[in-house]
Amino acid sequence: MGELLYVITCSQPYILTLFVNKKDFNSYGSRRGNDEVMARGTFANIRIVNKLLKEEVGPKTIHVPTGEKLYVYDATMHYKSAGQDTIVLAGVEYRSGSSRDWAAKGPMLQGVKAVIAKSFERIHRSNLVGIRIIPLCFKPGEDADSLGLTGHECYSIDLPNKISEIRLDQDVTVTTDTGKSFTCTVRFDTKVELAYFDHGGILPFVIPNLNKE
Repeated sequence: MGELLYVITCSQPYILTLFVNKKDFNSYGSRRGNDEVMARGTFANIRIVNKLLKEEVGPKTIHVPTGEKLYVYDATMHYKSAGQDTIVLAGVEYRSGSSRDWAAKGPMLQGVKAVIAKSFERIHRSNLVGIRIIPLCFKPGEDADSLGLTGHECYSIDLPNKISEIRLDQDVTVTTDTGKSFTCTVRFDTKVELAYFDHGGILPFVIPNLNKE
C-alpha cells in the first residue's frame, strides 16, 4: 500500500455487531458494498506503520491534542464531531495495491481533505480527485522527515479561492501553526480532474449530465 507516514485520522467489533461469525469475516474486499465496514477498515491494516505512534505497527493512531491512543476510525470520528478537517502525510507510492477506489473513499468518509505524499500510485491519485480529496506532492528531495514535520501540527494549504485560478501541477505553499512553511505541487494533472473537483467530485459532475440525456 506504499509508504504511510502519518495518519491524522476497527472494523472487527463492528462486523460482530452485524452478527457475522468470525469464520465468515473473509476480506474487506468482499464487503465493499457496506460503507460502514469499509470506512472502519480504512487504515486498519495490522501491518500499517504510523509514525505518530513512533513506528508502532497496527491500526491505531494518536488523537491530537489529547494524546489518546485510538483506532484510526475512532480518532477521525472525534475530529469530525469537533468540525476539524484532517490530512494524511505519506511517503513513496502512496496507496499502491488493490482496492484503490476504497483507499480513497474511506479517507473521505473519515473526513480527510488532503494527502501530502512523496508520490502517488497513479490510479489512486485520480480517485482522490474524484472524491474531492486534494493530492499534493512534496518537492523532490523533501518529505515529512526532512521538513521536521511531526503530524501534530495544524496545516494551512494556500490554494486559490476559485478553481478557475488553479493551474495544472501548480505549486502552493503549506504552512503549519508551528511556523514551518514549505512548497508542494498540487497534483491536478488534467483539466477534466479540475472540472470534477470544481463540481464537488465525479458523481456531482456526471449525474446532471446523465439526467440531461
